[in-house]
This record gives sequence, structure tokens and C-alpha cells, in this order.
Amino acid sequence: MEHRDYYACNTKVGSAMDVDHCQEDQQKEKEEEQEEDPFLKFVDYARSELLSLEDDQNGDGEGSDGLGWSWIVSRILKTCVAYSSGVTPAILLSELSQAWSEQRRVGAPKKRLELISHLKKNYRRTKLPSTVTIDSIYEKNFLSLNSVLEAVIIDAFVLPGTNIHMLTLGDYWSSNIIDVYLHRRFYDLAGLQNGILKRGREIFLTGCYLRTSTGGSGHPRLLPTEYLVILLDENQDDDAMLLGAQFCSDSFSSISLDAVNGGASCSLYARIEKIESSEIQRKFETLQRKQVTLVDGDGVKLMFFLWGEQILLANLFRVGSMLALDKPYVNSSVDCDTETCKDLCLEYGSETQLYLVPYIQHEEQVCVTLTPNHRHGSRPLGSYNSGQDLKFSQVSLPRDSQGTIDFSNYPFRSFVVDLRNKMNGISLYGVVTDIIKENDQQTVFSLRIADTSGEIWTKLHFARFWSLGRVSFGHTVYVSGMTCTMSKQKCMEVLWFENDIGASFINLSCLPALINSSCLHKLSRLSDISAQTSYAQVCRVWLDPSEYFYVNTIFSHSLCGHFVKRSDRLVECSFCRTIYDARIVRTFHLKITLADKDTGTKVLAWCTGQTAMDLLQISPEEFNELPEDEQVMYPSSLENERFMVALVNCKRDGCVIDGLSPDDSISWEITRAYKCE
Repeated sequence: MEHRDYYACNTKVGSAMDVDHCQEDQQKEKEEEQEEDPFLKFVDYARSELLSLEDDQNGDGEGSDGLGWSWIVSRILKTCVAYSSGVTPAILLSELSQAWSEQRRVGAPKKRLELISHLKKNYRRTKLPSTVTIDSIYEKNFLSLNSVLEAVIIDAFVLPGTNIHMLTLGDYWSSNIIDVYLHRRFYDLAGLQNGILKRGREIFLTGCYLRTSTGGSGHPRLLPTEYLVILLDENQDDDAMLLGAQFCSDSFSSISLDAVNGGASCSLYARIEKIESSEIQRKFETLQRKQVTLVDGDGVKLMFFLWGEQILLANLFRVGSMLALDKPYVNSSVDCDTETCKDLCLEYGSETQLYLVPYIQHEEQVCVTLTPNHRHGSRPLGSYNSGQDLKFSQVSLPRDSQGTIDFSNYPFRSFVVDLRNKMNGISLYGVVTDIIKENDQQTVFSLRIADTSGEIWTKLHFARFWSLGRVSFGHTVYVSGMTCTMSKQKCMEVLWFENDIGASFINLSCLPALINSSCLHKLSRLSDISAQTSYAQVCRVWLDPSEYFYVNTIFSHSLCGHFVKRSDRLVECSFCRTIYDARIVRTFHLKITLADKDTGTKVLAWCTGQTAMDLLQISPEEFNELPEDEQVMYPSSLENERFMVALVNCKRDGCVIDGLSPDDSISWEITRAYKCE
């Protein structure tokens, strides 16, 4: 049986156990790396944004349980894979926020719906004719434009890194909740501290378009609508004060068209007496109109007109309800081609806000004799308890009956030095320092990964064959879903299985979005790149083939991207060794000088695969078909071409890669490149 143990967690070292890290300077190195690595820096920023969002929404600290470091990294990288052309902080934070919100909403968490249960005991009105439930939206994956949602605001928040306001809505009849993008005309009412659009507020809305889930993080959302009415309750002190302070000073008789034309505005409060439909014949079209007859406290009548698509708002009204209009557009009845009892009429303008006190139809009271064997009473409903903001000094992690601890939701980054026996769900972020294929096993490879605390070998187990693309020395990788066990020789092993739940392997150095996203890298000058830097360094460079240029079209293994040698009957991959399939492709082996014209710095670098194709702007097949004299002249066409490139130090401790000769002094590999316009 699984149970949970508690371990002291020192937030400065980010360790799951009380581990002595021995040297204080080692910890400083970790902190410095996180400051220097732009990707890690963004991960920390994103985590802080999500935690601040949790504080705004919950106020109780609950919900951040499970917001693990590895979960954030995995979601960021998943988004980067989906958006290969590049991402922005707004895109990443929006995706993170949505994914986190949807992860927490599975099964509609009871605590959030307790709010609705608490409010439902005061619910006495009947549904509007066009009302649909949130559950029906999920069931049908459809929402018509004239459908009405009678909703309760569960959460009001701003998407991290943006000024986009969101509302999470529930209703009295559904177990599901749904998010809606708030239209900008309501932003002034949605301040998270004092805005009226906040948790517990009831609203009516219509004219909503449904954004269905199409892969990725998958729950529908509602797109912004202008047709939203805020419900008020005269029995609530705050609402009664709002009505008295804002809507009782003006009346229909006090409205002056001259004053309105001079910039004055008014706030009006009236009862809906009648709702009528009509059509206005224009020269080239027929315009739909709704005419709402309003009566103020003095008995004066005035018409409130809705035109075109605005007639959807009438779906939210019921005769007998009280309507509060803030800053309605005041027009001359002559100008709008209508006949009214006054020379004025009201319209739904760009600054108009509508509040509604719904009409409650009281049922006829009759005396009924109760059956003696039945007692009718109210069942007490649990009230919502906001709790207190909890600050954890310990982290709760699950441990199974074998004593293995699950670190998949561990809130901090794990380092090599932290690894111990019986740890599961481990993720590591580091640099590949070696990788080999196990001689006696076709599907097992050993990878040595290093971070600032040390390095460790991990065995990668694949279901059928290597499936991670090209991985080589100096590449920055993120590996999740690893397990630490004790071998028969009493040595700790780190294992990774391709098909395990939570297992992923991302090569950041070769990720297209990395170089295309300024928030995930730091643009450096060529003169500033350092062989000691562990992550890919991005520079803007010019090609200088006149300094040094070498290109050759050779074959590579399509699965791993490494070079192969072909003999009579066998194909030998420099990485996978002998392979018995024909999965080989023609590729480039390119060595070229990169230059920074501003500083005069020049660096010799090499590349292969898609990166070489991007630099040469030709495919290996096309290049191979060129006449020999054109191949010789081809480098001249690259003079002064400007590129953005990602560079990694590929030569560590005297090692060379991909069959390059030992006297090859090239230390830099270009892992990604794109041409600057």
C-alpha cells in the first residue's frame, strides 16, 4: 500500500533528503548555473508566475501540490516541440497555466464546487429559456451563439506574463467547469483585488464561441463575448450599496441630450416592462432589432434598443427584472428612426455595462398537511473555508511498499549528487559527456550525463531501437522518468525505460524552438563564447568560407543521425555499430569558419544533417548532382551570409566524435541554424 512520508527539505539546496553536500562552493556553482542558463532561468520564472497565480486563485496555498520542477520543464519543452518556429513568454505561460488548470480540474475538484453548493441554497429563480449547462457543452463539444450560460465565477485570474483576464465558470447543474477569455470591455471590472467580477459572482453571458480542444492540452474554452450581464442581489450589502451609490442619482427625466453630447454620462436603474422584436428595412439589408421598454422609479418609460448581433443580449433579460445601465449610449429617437414617449432612447454603447437584479417569481403559498412519517428539513451544506496561505518547509512525497520514493512531483531540480537508491520519477538536466551502445544488447545504450554537481551513467532501454535522433557530446539534454536501483554488484544504477509512464528525453541543443525563442537563450557575441559553458550558446554570425571550408556528402543512420560505413553486405554505424537494415540517408559533413565582423572573431565549427542543409541552403542530393566545378565554386555563394547559430563545445577531455580524425582540432558543433533576413 502506498503511503506518504515527509522529508526535511532545505529549499536552498533543493534536495529531497537531509543530504550533506559537503562543499559550499558546489552549491554556489548550482546557483550560478541557474542564473547563467537562460532556459533554467525561464523555468524558475515560470514556476514563480504559476505559484503567484495559485495565491491569487486559492488564497490557501492548496493546488500547488504537484507543481513539480520536472512537470514545468516537460510542459515547456512539449510546447517548444509543438511551436518549432519559436515561442514567447506569453505562449509558454499561457500553455503552462492552461495545462496546470486542466490538471487540477480533473473530476471537477470538490472544494471548488463547494462554493456553488453554498450559493445554491439561495437560488430561487427559474432558468432562462435558452440556458445550457456546462456539462452539455462538454458532452456535445458544441455551443450555439444564442445559448445562455447562467454561471458562477469560480476563479478570476490573469494569464501569467500577459494582461489577458480569464474567468473560470461553474453552474448550478454541472460537475464540470470551463474557462472563458474575458472581453476587454470588462477589464475594469475584473481587478483581482476589488473588481466586481470575482469569485462567487453570478453572471449571465451569451454570444459565446467555443474553442474546442484540438490536441495538446485538451479542454474547451470560451472565446471573449461582449454580451455579459452581472447579477446583483439587493439583499447583499455590497450590491445594495453599489445600486444606491451609482444608480439612484439619475432618472429618465434628468437625462439631457445636450449634456450627453457635452461629455456627461449617466447611470440608470429601471424595471423591464416589455421586450419586443422588430425588423428595420434598410436599402440593402434588413436589420434585426430588440426594443426593451424600461420604467424607472418615477414611472417614466424609455426605450432601450439592441441592434444587429446585440439582440443576443435580450436572451439574458426577463420581464420584471431590474436593469442597471452604466454609461448607456443616449440617442435621439429621431436619429434612430423610432417613435417613443420621449425624444430620447438608450442603446448598448461601447462603454455600456449592464447589471441585472433578476425577477424572482414567487410561487403561490398553500397549506399542506404533512404525512406524519415524513419530516422535511434542510440538509446543512458545508460552507467554503478559504484556509490560510501555507508555506512548506517540508515536502510530502509518496513511497510504495518497497520503500521506493516517487520524485515525479518534487518541486525542485534534482542534481546528480542527490541521487540515492530507491528513487523513482527522477529527472536530470545536464550535458552529455559520453554515450555508447551496450555490446551484447541491441536496445540498451549507456549515457553519461553531467551537471554542476557531478556526472553519472544511466542505461537507456528502448522498446525496439534507438528513437531519440542524433545525440552527441556537449549536447544539453533533459531526461525524466528515471529510476535509481541497486545492482547485483551492490552498485547504484540509474535506469530509463522508453515506455515507462513519465519517461521523456529531449535534446535541447537540437531543438528548433530554442534558437528561435529569445526568452530561452541569451544572444552572445562570438568572442564571448566559452568552452566551459554547458548549454548551447546562440550567436549571430557571418559565414566565411574563404577562411576555411570543407564539405562532403556521406551516409548516416537515419535513426541516430551518426555517420556510417558501407561494406559489401553490412552497414556499420559509428554509434549503433553494425546495423542490418537499410535505414541510411545521404547527409552533409560540413566544416566552416564563422565570423563576427564587429569584433573580428573567427571560430571553426562543424555540423551535419538538417543544420548543414540550413547553412548551405541545398540538400545533399542536389549538391551531389552538381557538376564538380559548381561544387568547387559553391562556397563563394555563401560569402557574407548571416545566420543565427547555436554552438556547443563538442570536444571534452581530448575526445573526438563521429569518426573525425584525432588530429581534428574542431571544438565547436553547430546544432541549429537559421538564416537572418
